[in-house]
Amino acid sequence: MTTGVTRRLHGIAASPGVAVGSAYVVDRRKVNIPRRHIAAHEADQEVARLHAAVAAARHQLQQIRERISPEASEHSVILDAHLLMLDDTLLTEQTVEIVRTDLVNAEWALRRTVEKIKDLFDNVGDDYFRERRSDVDFVGERVLRQLMGAPTDIPRPTNLEGPVVLVAHELSPADTAALARSEVLAFVTDVGSSTSHTAIMARALSIPAVVGVADATRLIATGDRLVVDGVRGVITVSPSDADADIASDRGRRYMAFVRSLRANRDEPTQTRDGVRICLRANIELPAEAPVAIDHGADGIGLYRTEFLYVDRREPPSEDEQYETYRSIVETMAPRTVTLRTFDIGGDKFSTAFRLPREMNPALGLRAVRLALREREVFRAQLRAMLRSACHGNVRVMVPMISTVTELRESRAELRKAQEELTRAGVPWKDVPFGIMVETPSAVFMADVLARESAFFSIGTNDLIQYSLATDRGNEHVAHLARSLDPAILRAIAAVSQSARAAGIPCALCGAMAGELFALPLLVGLGVHELSVEPSAVPEIKAALRRIDHHEALSLVGEVAGLSTAEEVEGLVRDRYEVVFADLLASGEVGTFTETGSFVLPELRNLR
Repeated sequence: MTTGVTRRLHGIAASPGVAVGSAYVVDRRKVNIPRRHIAAHEADQEVARLHAAVAAARHQLQQIRERISPEASEHSVILDAHLLMLDDTLLTEQTVEIVRTDLVNAEWALRRTVEKIKDLFDNVGDDYFRERRSDVDFVGERVLRQLMGAPTDIPRPTNLEGPVVLVAHELSPADTAALARSEVLAFVTDVGSSTSHTAIMARALSIPAVVGVADATRLIATGDRLVVDGVRGVITVSPSDADADIASDRGRRYMAFVRSLRANRDEPTQTRDGVRICLRANIELPAEAPVAIDHGADGIGLYRTEFLYVDRREPPSEDEQYETYRSIVETMAPRTVTLRTFDIGGDKFSTAFRLPREMNPALGLRAVRLALREREVFRAQLRAMLRSACHGNVRVMVPMISTVTELRESRAELRKAQEELTRAGVPWKDVPFGIMVETPSAVFMADVLARESAFFSIGTNDLIQYSLATDRGNEHVAHLARSLDPAILRAIAAVSQSARAAGIPCALCGAMAGELFALPLLVGLGVHELSVEPSAVPEIKAALRRIDHHEALSLVGEVAGLSTAEEVEGLVRDRYEVVFADLLASGEVGTFTETGSFVLPELRNLR
C-alpha cells in the first residue's frame, strides 16, 4: 500500500518498457582528486601508478564484458570502444607528458588530459560525436578511481528486498552493463540522452530507463515506490495500487509485443502487396555486423568509418583499415556492405587531422572537401576499401557531395588508388562508387550526378538541416527540422526520380528511415532501400509489411497538394494509425514526438 503523495516526473525515454519497484538512490558523483606538485625523481613512480591504474581499469571492463548475457552481447561493442580508449596513446601519452613536464601527480595530470579531450568536443553539433565526450569522461573517471583506490562498482542495496529501480545522477555504459537483470528492474538518471551509449546499453539489456529527469536524485528517496515508463519517459513516484497494477500489465504486454517482432525478424522485407524493400543496417563498429545479421538486416547500408580516425594523433594505416573492413565484409558476405569514406571535419571531431577553427563548421572543411585536401589519406582509405572488396560484396560512397566536380575528383582518386594497387601487385576488386545526397545543390543536380554515380544514398539528417536552414543541435530551432516538411519530400522525390531515370538504386540512410509515419511516403516516392540502426530492423520490417505499395503511391499524390509539415503529418497519421494498429495495440507503445512525427519507442530513442 502506497503512503506518499503521487507525483509525476518527466524525462527522456531512453529504453522502452514499464517497470514497478522500490527506488534505490545511489551517489555516483565524481571523486574529488588530489592535486599536488611532485619532485622530478617522483615522476617515474607517478607514471607507473598511471599504467597500473589503466591496466586495472582494463581488467575490470573485460570482466564486465564477459558477464554480459548472450542475448545482450551484441552491445558489448560499446565496452569494446571504452577498452580502445584505454589503449589510446592520446590518453596515456598526454598524461605522462604532463606528469613529466609540469611535475604534477598522476590524478591531476589525467584530469587535465581528459578535460582537454572533452573540450575538443564542446562545440560539436553532431549527436554521435557529442555523446563520445561522455564516453571519454566515463573512461577517465574509471582510471581516476583506480588511482585513488575509490570504489568503481555500484554498491548493492542492503535494506531492500528483491529487484530495485536504480536512481543515480549518471551511469556509465559499464555501470549499466554490470547491472544484473535479476537485481535491477529499471533505472532513472538526472542527466543523459537517448543517443548515449548508456541508453543503448540499457536497450540491449532490455532494462527500462528514463534519463534526463531533472533532480531525480533529490526528489526520489530510497524505498519510494516507482513506476518507470520507458515508453513515455515518465516516472510516477508513490503510485496508487491501481495505477501500479495497470503499469505492470502494460509492461508485460509491451515485452510480448517486442518478442513477437523479434520472432518475425527473418521474414522477407516487402510491402503487403509484395514489393521488395531492401532493409539494411547502419553501423559504426565492426562487432555490430553480427548484430545486423541477428536482427534480420539485408546488409550494411552505412558503415561509418570515422571511429578509425577519432582520438588518435595520426590517420590509421591502409593495412589497419583493410583488416577492419575485411572483417565486416567477410561477416556480412554475401550481403552488401556500403563503406562510407570518412565524414570528418566541420562539426565532426578528429585529432588525426590538423583542422582549422571555423566560424561556421557545418559549411566548412569537412567530409569530401577534407578528403580532397588530404588526398594521400583519402587514397589510402580507398585502397583499403578496394582490397576488402575481394572478400565480399562492397559498395563505396562519398559523403557531402555538393558539386559534380567533387564527384569527378573523387572518382579520379579512386582510379589512382586502383593504379597504385595494380603497380604494387596487391589484389583488389572494382566496386560500385556512389554518393550521399545531403546538400540542396546535390538535389538540384541529381539528374547529372545520377549519370556519374553507381547509386545514391540520401542522408536526411544533413539534408533537412541544410534545406531548412536549421541547426539540429540548436535547442531553440531543432523543432523546425521536420522530416515530413513538403520541401524535404520534394527533395527526396526529385532525387528518387533522377535515380530511377538513370537506372541506379536510391537508398535512404538518415534518421527518417526509422520514422514510422515516414515509411509509407518513402515507399510511395520510390525509395526502396532503407538503412536503420540494427536494433530497429525488426520494427521497421514489421511496419513495411503493413504498407500497400499502391496505397502509398496514392498517398504521395495527395501529399503533393499540401503546403505545411503539419498538414502532411495530419494526413499520414489519419491514414495509417489504423494500418499500424496491430503494432501499437500491445499497450500504447507509440507516442508522437515534439515535432508531430509518430515513431515506435525504440526507433524514437535511436534517432
